[in-house]
Amino acid sequence: MNLKTGVTLGLMVVMGLAIISGPENDKIDFAIAIHGGAGTITRKNMTPEKESGYRSKLEEALNTGYSILEKGGLSLDAVEATIRIMEDSELFNAGKGAVFTNAGTNELDASIMDGSNLKAGAVAGVKTVKNPISAARKVMEETWHVMLSGDGADLFAKEQNLEIVDPIYFYTQRRWDSLKKIQSEKHGTVGCVALDKNGNLAAGTSTGGLTNKQWGRIGDSPIIGAGTYANNKTCAVSGTGQGEYFIRGNVAYDISAIMEYENLSVGKAARKVISKLSDLGGEGGVIAMDSHGNISMPFNTAGMYRGFRKSNSPAKILIYN
Repeated sequence: MNLKTGVTLGLMVVMGLAIISGPENDKIDFAIAIHGGAGTITRKNMTPEKESGYRSKLEEALNTGYSILEKGGLSLDAVEATIRIMEDSELFNAGKGAVFTNAGTNELDASIMDGSNLKAGAVAGVKTVKNPISAARKVMEETWHVMLSGDGADLFAKEQNLEIVDPIYFYTQRRWDSLKKIQSEKHGTVGCVALDKNGNLAAGTSTGGLTNKQWGRIGDSPIIGAGTYANNKTCAVSGTGQGEYFIRGNVAYDISAIMEYENLSVGKAARKVISKLSDLGGEGGVIAMDSHGNISMPFNTAGMYRGFRKSNSPAKILIYN
């Protein structure tokens, strides 16, 4: 039981969700996968209109990144552009749809990583940056740091000419009502992994954190190796779920390490790590992609908003388990 939210953790691991087209050695030109959060997502609590809205926005985000990759663009560009679509939507717990802290503020986290050189950037606890994923990329490309937080990160984003908004921009009635009811919609983090035509992997993650989280709390999304990781030798990973457990389990990097040291496929490694997450008592899921474009999307919750698209194939959007 999560004492903060009163949400009981479901620890049944859904192990059959490695999504692979063809043999795992089958090289493709490019691929992209996304998630929009995991949690208690079931058909019985989803209206047809709500489901249609999520599917439409996920497909829009997926196709945005796909178009960049199809034209020979960088995986980093695809990841950033895709996540920005979800950050601009009220449907997801990132950007516009970010949840409120117990102080009634919105504090956003994001990170991005380049699998070709292991460079990474992140921001944590920002309050005025419209698209935190873009701020994370600026940290990676314009500084020698990996993470900036709080007011310093907000000021840095402004100095980099990123779009700055009044904090009221992040106010949505649904998220405010969730805070007042102390009922967390905590697993709405968004993420993207991509493989470009040059064979380079990239990953990114963006979130508003937990409803009613303590002011100043930082989860796994901006932490390289916990919520985000990319390495051309192994895989690109973005996670969603209870950040404290992802940090303790070093989930994103653990998938890469298992692939490298145990010589396992991305599917087997990702499922093994989600099983370990369950053993810790944690809840959530990941999207993971290897350098051949093989994709795995295991999770141990009732559902996870997710989708993928590979070169010369249509988009596939999934919600339930």
